[in-house]
Amino acid sequence: MTRPPRSWLYVPGHRTERVAKALDSRAEAVVLDLEDAVPPQQKDSARAAVVATLADRNYGGPALWVRCNAFPGPWAEADLDALAGLDVDGIRVPRAEDPAAVRQIAERTGKPLQLILESARGLARAENLATAHPRVAGIGLGEADLSADLRVPSVSGLDWARGWVVVVARAAGLPSPVQSVWTDVGDLEGLRASCERGRADGFVGRSVVHPKQIPVVHDVFTPSAEEVDSARAVLAAANRAVANGEAAVLDDAGRFIDPAVVARAQVVLDLADEPVPTPHGHPGGDR
Repeated sequence: MTRPPRSWLYVPGHRTERVAKALDSRAEAVVLDLEDAVPPQQKDSARAAVVATLADRNYGGPALWVRCNAFPGPWAEADLDALAGLDVDGIRVPRAEDPAAVRQIAERTGKPLQLILESARGLARAENLATAHPRVAGIGLGEADLSADLRVPSVSGLDWARGWVVVVARAAGLPSPVQSVWTDVGDLEGLRASCERGRADGFVGRSVVHPKQIPVVHDVFTPSAEEVDSARAVLAAANRAVANGEAAVLDDAGRFIDPAVVARAQVVLDLADEPVPTPHGHPGGDR
């Protein structure tokens, strides 16, 4: 398994100098933005610039996604027409609310879609949106807009929504979601604390709006050496159990190792980009 991108750097599509810097940054995915970061009078020029960037794509660089404008709408119509024939890894769909609209976008573009839930209506329809079309590749929150729509005054007021989107993504067979942006660019300690909570809640990466946020995101969303060593020990103990015809065993540290513990260890190794195969013949299970 290849580790999913930990950092998703938004960059305004019309700011070509920033796009160039973003592509040379440490971001593992770059999101060329045609929506909120682009003034109305520059929508057409931003779209043309994004088309040019994708046409000259460097395949040794980060994954490239595009955030289109909200659909339906005149800007979105032109965005989708332009993106349909381009080599882009996927499209981020803002203000996703209508499964029928998601199906239209998927069929029209043929691209993987990440759906961003930014309203009460979208959140209430999360399950239907996540399963609207096979090309839905991910689902997440747009917390700034969602907070405003729900009249939530604090960051903690969306804790339940974060848990819900993690559940919806996994229930639909989608990758674990990516956290929404941390808008206080200067507060790196706040970013770190928020990322740590997000990782504990089941998120696997984060959208960012400035390159200086990337090292913090990478650090938090990369399992530590201690976590990796512990996960390897779990897999080793499980392999010994399988060799002895057992489904569960106590390891040398006194930990109870069963299929559920093995699955958690495998997740750690996958996120560290050091996957170790689950023991052959090890029975499945959930808990």
